[in-house]
Amino acid sequence: MSDQRTALVLGGGGITGIAWEIGLLAGLADAGVDLSGADLVVGTSAGSVVGAQLTSGADLGQLYGRQLEPPAQEKVARMGRATLARYAWALLASRGRDVEFRRRIGSLALAAEKAGLTPTEQERLDVIGSRLVSREWPERPLTVTAVHAGTGEFRTFDRDSGVPLLQAVAASCAVPGVYPPVTIDGERYVDGGMRSAANADLAQGYDRLVVLAPIVRGVGPLASVDAQVSGLVARVAVVSPDDASRTAIGRNVLDPAARAPSARAGRAQAAAVAQRVAEAWTG
Repeated sequence: MSDQRTALVLGGGGITGIAWEIGLLAGLADAGVDLSGADLVVGTSAGSVVGAQLTSGADLGQLYGRQLEPPAQEKVARMGRATLARYAWALLASRGRDVEFRRRIGSLALAAEKAGLTPTEQERLDVIGSRLVSREWPERPLTVTAVHAGTGEFRTFDRDSGVPLLQAVAASCAVPGVYPPVTIDGERYVDGGMRSAANADLAQGYDRLVVLAPIVRGVGPLASVDAQVSGLVARVAVVSPDDASRTAIGRNVLDPAARAPSARAGRAQAAAVAQRVAEAWTG
């Protein structure tokens, strides 16, 4: 098995996505399926937080415990109707052209920031920083995704990019219209989920792949997880929230009050998927 390379892809899904993924990882570890030793971890949006925590050597039990803590003074964010309408317009106006869609979404993000509709960039960096267990890139391979707000170009960051881990993760989590774009080398970047909710195709070339995806569907130029993994040679297991997890997550993935229920639901769901994940991971 030593020549079988493994990749773990962690998709986007807001605050509840972070909690669900950590709960699922903890539950899988309880079942004897430890994914923390993956040869590559790809993190998008919420998944970039979990990926950074996991590859930094954080204890899954401790990470899970943090998800159960009261939300304290964290503010609830949400995708308002006006923002959703702008997303819909960007989809229509881009006519299926992926880069054009991302450029329009980037413009939306910059306009929302200018209008004072988002927190400040420093406020967001402080929030993301509080979620990381280390601000140093891990030694283990971690790829974090983002999108250039001005051009729509898809970008990946790793320890060789010369970009601080905090800024890379914050950029990947910068939901357009809700949070401000993040500045990296004088350029502004937004959520990597604007290309795909998971960007699972970045695991191309790996033999065994597990995708934890709070959101699996695609719309317009946003590729679905199934579409991305269908062309891979790897043995693949895709796990998305079951009915109980979807109920726990609720309608607002950016609500800190849903964090603990989402983590518990993810941990409970692990028992039902452990065998399928193990077969893909170790055969």
